[in-house]
Amino acid sequence: MENIFLANAWLILALPFAAFLGIVAFTLGHKRLSGYLTIAGVGGAFLVSVGVLAAVTAGGSVHLSFPWYVLGETHFELGLLIDPLTAIMLIVVTGVSLVVQIYSQGYMHGDPGYSRYFAFMALFTTSMLGLVLAPNFLQLYIFWELVGLCSYLLIGFWYRKPEAAAAAKKAFITTRLGDLGLLIGILLLYWNTGTFSFGGIAQVIAGHTLPEGLITTAAVLVFCGAVGKSAQFPLHVWLPDAMEGPTPVSALIHAATMVAAGVYLVARVFEIFSASPTAMLVVAVIGAITAFLAASMGLVMTDIKRVMAYSTISQLGYMMLALGVGSYLGGVTHLANHAFFKALLFLGAGSVIHATGAQDMDEFSGLGSKMKITAGTLLVGSLSLAGIFPFSGFWSKDEILAGALQRTDNPLLVFLGLVGVLVAGMTAFYIARMWLRTFTGEFRTPAPAGAHGGGHGSHEGHGSVHESPWVMTVPLIALAIPALLSGLLGSDLTGQWYGHFLEGAEFHPESLNPLVAGGSTIVTLGGLFLAWATYSKKWISAPAVQRQFSGVHRWLVNKYYLDDLYLWLIRRVVIGGSDAFQWFDLHIVDGVVNGVGRTLAATGSALREFQTGRVQNYGLAFFGGVVIVVVFTVFLR
Repeated sequence: MENIFLANAWLILALPFAAFLGIVAFTLGHKRLSGYLTIAGVGGAFLVSVGVLAAVTAGGSVHLSFPWYVLGETHFELGLLIDPLTAIMLIVVTGVSLVVQIYSQGYMHGDPGYSRYFAFMALFTTSMLGLVLAPNFLQLYIFWELVGLCSYLLIGFWYRKPEAAAAAKKAFITTRLGDLGLLIGILLLYWNTGTFSFGGIAQVIAGHTLPEGLITTAAVLVFCGAVGKSAQFPLHVWLPDAMEGPTPVSALIHAATMVAAGVYLVARVFEIFSASPTAMLVVAVIGAITAFLAASMGLVMTDIKRVMAYSTISQLGYMMLALGVGSYLGGVTHLANHAFFKALLFLGAGSVIHATGAQDMDEFSGLGSKMKITAGTLLVGSLSLAGIFPFSGFWSKDEILAGALQRTDNPLLVFLGLVGVLVAGMTAFYIARMWLRTFTGEFRTPAPAGAHGGGHGSHEGHGSVHESPWVMTVPLIALAIPALLSGLLGSDLTGQWYGHFLEGAEFHPESLNPLVAGGSTIVTLGGLFLAWATYSKKWISAPAVQRQFSGVHRWLVNKYYLDDLYLWLIRRVVIGGSDAFQWFDLHIVDGVVNGVGRTLAATGSALREFQTGRVQNYGLAFFGGVVIVVVFTVFLR
């Protein structure tokens, strides 16, 4: 059976794509059928992925390439690459996507774009799976750009809403900046190795035939693509605005597709990065900066989805920090664990929005008494995000922090690890703040409860807050299980299965570092206690703290003014520079051309006066010319 799954692994890509084609061709007018078709396609891909994981666990693998087209001596190939990293990512992408599609049936019920939504979701899942299965940079880049296109379509799904249209354009343009670096990096590697294949490039680098400076340049350029897609500083600004799309879209983007693509890219070509200490340091520093900045902004956000968004950015920074300090295992396992608990958190937030018609925490509180399943599952996701033992986030967070703090050969990396510990405390505070403000305290909701966060009246008002329908709560329960247990795969309780599976014979298991785990747990519990003391017991006055640190609060609420800086640069530098070039084009370039034209035209008009058509005038002119020639000849002698 295992060989059958590997031999038919192409179905993982084909089934959701067939669902997309089926919706576009046949079921656009049959809303429910469109949803079922996407669920069937993604569900089939998930089942095949489970079989592939079992086969790879037993030692199987696939590296298939076939010619696409030939240009001179250059052969461009497509194919499939299935190894342990691919197998884990296939489960993450198809598993989370399947749960999101089921959940979407309840959340998007009544939306006029229902079929269009599921068509885009099927194509989005296909794009991410194609990226994961790619055996070379060329195929990866094709699906990489397709992921960007699908994110544009889904973030701007409610395109009649100006904020959604603006957010879609912002995401598309911002990520294009990083993608330009990725494209240049790919071409630089191809030019110097003669291949797009991941394995082929790794072999060339292992042969030590390329200068380290070239490897560093190429790695940093490739990392630019990851910075854009995975919302790393300074290109992270698009991700919070992406909340304008439907909440299930946010869950898929933040958990298993677009933002996961950048981390997956760095992990996939880890051999390139590990060959350059400078490139690794760049990845680690950018990851730590991203984790800290996003966590600090999450402390003050009141929009429940934006809290989740900044949490995603911060956790992606954690993953990059792990890869940058050489903890391949920590980065990949946190990517997998994060997918489950972050999807749970977003879908739980969607359940709150669906019930209340609001997403600003200032507008509701005390929902736990009315939404017990949502509150309970969100608590599981929150504790996993905070990294509380034994939830899944604890194990991978500890792996990351241990990887950084044990790098005593480089004090900077140890410092970055300490930043990671601080971020752990901040994470615990803001996620506890979100849960306590939403589910505890006096029951309060907007009146009347309206539509969900779409803002275009796609749902009828519910009249009173109640638990979401089973089609939304069952996915929450399903995601709560791996949010609680998936981290155990990296623990001593399972013989550190993740490590043995991902790194094979090269893996040397290390027991849990009690100093790192204990220290980070103390900091995390401190964050939880501070949130409890502030928002539950009211021992600390949040408004008083805000007034005391009004300057810091203003900076955080305004997102360090980075959006304002970028807008200023666009208006003053980009648009201002464009205006200057336009003036130069109109007055200098066109001025010269038009001036020459006007001069010739004037000359022609003047000469036209001599064209009288009278023979005697021409004879006089000829005689005058002869006289001039004679005079000049005489004087020259």
